[in-house]
Amino acid sequence: MGLQQTHRGFVVALCAFLYSSLPVSSNLVVLVKNAVSVDSDHAITLPCWLNPSQSAENLEVRWYLGKNFDDPIMLYRAKKMEVTPYQGRVEFGLKDATSGGLKTGDVSLKLLSATLKDEGDYTCYVSSDQGYDTGIVKLTVTKMGAPPILSVVWKDNVANVSCASEGWHPEPRLRWSDQKKDLTPGGLQHSVDSSGLQSVHSWILVSDSSEVSCSVGLSDEGAKEARLLPVPPQKKEPGSSAGGGWVAFGILILLIAVLASLGLLYFRKRALFLGKTDKPGSDEENQKLLLKDVVQPTDLSTCITHYVNVTLEETGSPHLIIKDGKLRDKGGQYTEGQKVTCLTAIKGTPGFSSGQHYWEVSLENPSVGLKKSWWVGVTSAAIILPESDIPLTASNGFWFLSSSPDKEGSLQISTEPNVSLHVSSRPQIVGVFLNYDSGELSFYNVKDKRLIASVTASFRGEVFPFFNPGIGDKAPMEILQKSVLDLSSDMTNSVDET
Repeated sequence: MGLQQTHRGFVVALCAFLYSSLPVSSNLVVLVKNAVSVDSDHAITLPCWLNPSQSAENLEVRWYLGKNFDDPIMLYRAKKMEVTPYQGRVEFGLKDATSGGLKTGDVSLKLLSATLKDEGDYTCYVSSDQGYDTGIVKLTVTKMGAPPILSVVWKDNVANVSCASEGWHPEPRLRWSDQKKDLTPGGLQHSVDSSGLQSVHSWILVSDSSEVSCSVGLSDEGAKEARLLPVPPQKKEPGSSAGGGWVAFGILILLIAVLASLGLLYFRKRALFLGKTDKPGSDEENQKLLLKDVVQPTDLSTCITHYVNVTLEETGSPHLIIKDGKLRDKGGQYTEGQKVTCLTAIKGTPGFSSGQHYWEVSLENPSVGLKKSWWVGVTSAAIILPESDIPLTASNGFWFLSSSPDKEGSLQISTEPNVSLHVSSRPQIVGVFLNYDSGELSFYNVKDKRLIASVTASFRGEVFPFFNPGIGDKAPMEILQKSVLDLSSDMTNSVDET
């Protein structure tokens, strides 16, 4: 019995001696997760650990990107962290919730606020005075881009539908489909800007009025989609001067202009277009002139009950100054000249997909006078491209009233072609009333409590307040914010005057 115990002890001792005599590179094994992905500006842990589990507190741990061994991202040795250019952005992380950290051999790297420049192959290097081992983790940094924007151009009853989206990384996938199947695009282009972000543009020909969808994403899950139902423009009838979008509205404006020139039509506050009148007509007479396709304008007193405080979307545009709800351009030279362009166009929040909503925009400023250059309305565009060649019209999802410095006695509606409205003076405050469900969009001269124009549209998806302060106009536009007390006072005054 004693001899057997002695022999067993000798074998155990011999095995222990042989194990301890092996180089560290043989018994110090580094394991990693081969690939990880992270959204831009988020933190990520690159898992790396020792097998079998053992303390790494007395070892050297070096993380480096690419082949830059001598310029490590993080370096730990002699039980302390050494300074690197990534100081403050990197630290030891935990590969999972049960990890014991360095004491159990977890030497994972945690990278804070990852950027596109951080993408690449990271080497986890662990060594002692007896040997070393390494593992490589591939890091992919992703960036979700903007929702796609659809536009359509008609030629010979065939719609050329374009889809564009920007701000992606890595290269996004674009897919066309209708309600039944995937569609083959006529063209597909990718481009990369100086910051490494990807843009994609594609087009497709559609010969019938079926809804088409364009989705863009890094994968099918989380892809962003836009839909469009191409509707052929109505052909111009012989002898008619109406054309493009909102044909009924254009005809109505023309009818009003002709009758007004003959001195046969005068408007009261419920008429479609209100100017300074000399002789009032009856509401019944005015009602007969409103076409069925045009929504009867809502009273301003009713609009006020749906007031919403709109805020401007912070885009970081180099062409705009936004402060305390006031908006104007920064001035300077513009290649487009002194005119209103997309460079200074901006959306407001919140967006709307149902219900009734009303907001007001002030265009008066005591120090610089009345603003003469502006756009006010709504848009269904998810993003506004400053250098887009797509016309900002009703058929492309932009419905607005505008004023130009060179058109003193008129305002314009964004129809195709534009409709001009004669006004005796430019409004100091414009009220915008949106009835999404009934397709009504109305503009009011708030000071005079008069309707400027009311039009109809078929809204799809979410629509947003839309503004443009113009270029070269020193007067700012201000999106008015109102409290409950302000609204109560406005409603009381409106009722009293009625």
